[in-house]
Amino acid sequence: MMPTITLDKGVFESLVGKKLDLDKLKDRISMLGTDLEKIEGNEIHVEVFPNRPDMLSEQGFARAFGAFIGVSPGLRKYEVKPSGEKTIIKNIPKEWPYAVTAIVKGLKFSDEKIREVVQIQEKLAVTHLRNRKKGGIGIYPLDNITFPVNFTGKAPQEIVYRPLEFSKAISAPEILEKHPTGKKFGNICKGWKKLPVFIDASGKILSMPPIVNSHEMGKINEKTKDVFIEATGTDLETLKVTINILSTALADMGGQIYSMDVMYGDTTLTIPDLSPRRTKVDTAFVNKLLGLNIKELDVKRLLERMGYGYQDGAVLIPAYRADILHQVDLIEDIAIAYGYENFKEELPKVATVGKESDVEILKRRIASILIGVGLLEVHTYHITNEENHDRKMMHPTKLVRLANALTADYDSLRNWMIPSLLRVLSSNTRHEYPQMIFEIGRVFIEDESMETGVREPYRLAVILCGPGFDFTRAKQVFDALMAALDLTYDVAEVEHPSFIPGRVGRASITKKNVAYIGEIAPAVLANWGIEMPAVGFELNISDLFELMKK
Repeated sequence: MMPTITLDKGVFESLVGKKLDLDKLKDRISMLGTDLEKIEGNEIHVEVFPNRPDMLSEQGFARAFGAFIGVSPGLRKYEVKPSGEKTIIKNIPKEWPYAVTAIVKGLKFSDEKIREVVQIQEKLAVTHLRNRKKGGIGIYPLDNITFPVNFTGKAPQEIVYRPLEFSKAISAPEILEKHPTGKKFGNICKGWKKLPVFIDASGKILSMPPIVNSHEMGKINEKTKDVFIEATGTDLETLKVTINILSTALADMGGQIYSMDVMYGDTTLTIPDLSPRRTKVDTAFVNKLLGLNIKELDVKRLLERMGYGYQDGAVLIPAYRADILHQVDLIEDIAIAYGYENFKEELPKVATVGKESDVEILKRRIASILIGVGLLEVHTYHITNEENHDRKMMHPTKLVRLANALTADYDSLRNWMIPSLLRVLSSNTRHEYPQMIFEIGRVFIEDESMETGVREPYRLAVILCGPGFDFTRAKQVFDALMAALDLTYDVAEVEHPSFIPGRVGRASITKKNVAYIGEIAPAVLANWGIEMPAVGFELNISDLFELMKK
């Protein structure tokens, strides 16, 4: 579901620097790649794609729109002055290890601007930071704070302060139990031995991320001119983009950005860093994908209409853009700037009759069989990381690494699927059991014989989790699947570090190994925080398909 933001039409037009008639405004907003819900009085209601968190505010949306309609094309530049202030990171909980901070001065807050700030905080938290599971954001009046600020971890009972809009000071466990925000988001830090807190040099608590600010230290009002801003969470690169988005939005409100030194032991980061990333775009590849015949100067002009810079043949990507992972993402923006309404419709020169591929028919048939025996189908990401894929599974593998991964959470392609399903189970431990799920998808295995160097077979993974589930239960489901496909198989005992010794087998058809079946090792389940027994199997559908063809 896409997040919806409400823009103040007057503020939006002032920021854009041009007022369009209503029909033109509706048309251009819709062609920017967003979904205009309605314009009602002085309010514009827009759905923004989750991959564009930089557009979740009047300032960010106006910045993108102004470039798109040609009022202010090109890379928006922001001056960042050094503040000389520091944030010291030490003794932090392993579950919430990162923080980035900055300062913005010279703001003039009003009720409207406070509403804008609250909206961008909430929308960023829900989308870019995954409903606070990946991070949290805080904004504080600067005048209240004595530097340096410390971001540290303390035992829950040691944390006592008055949370935002609460009548008195209470302890962290009481905040999680009694405060509305604590009750809503307390499950994020459930079971943590230490909780993260911001404490200034005078010993005052600013907040307990990602739950709630201090009422005394963390409440902005119309008298606030200068603010301290922070983002904390589980992934440093995500937090850097978050602080870039927030600081540039505040700068567009009239503020001046000041950087801070964020100190991780011997490592010091200067935040925010608004330097653009540089990458190349191939004009010939643009024309090939879009079916156009444009020149490099046209590419430059179209990219500038999407808020990029272009210099010496390189694209300058704004520091607040989190969605540009590949040249294809730039080409998508070129298509938006060119205008989908300007592409000519053409009938293909070759007439063909389409039909579903045989392997897709097999996949659909397998899914239907498993649904028929009571399993639920899920879909997970192809991208993973070594921690989830190998270490938690106690099974080192040779992962295909991404060349330009933006975050450590997603830096590799999976080469088997059971870890993906265990991640689903680990996120649903609060729901009732049994939980019986399956997924059909691709895995990625290094293979020098392939043109890309990577083989991409289809796999089926099945996990059954609940009281009393054992090898026999997994084999019953496998038997049902093989019988429905009219196949016979043999199974031999093998060893696999992710499964319990003596309770894992290798299934083969006509002496071709096609699957592992077994009980997941207790240590693996503990790594995922799963307290119920889990069994399952992983079947190579691509190999199975070739065997069935023969």
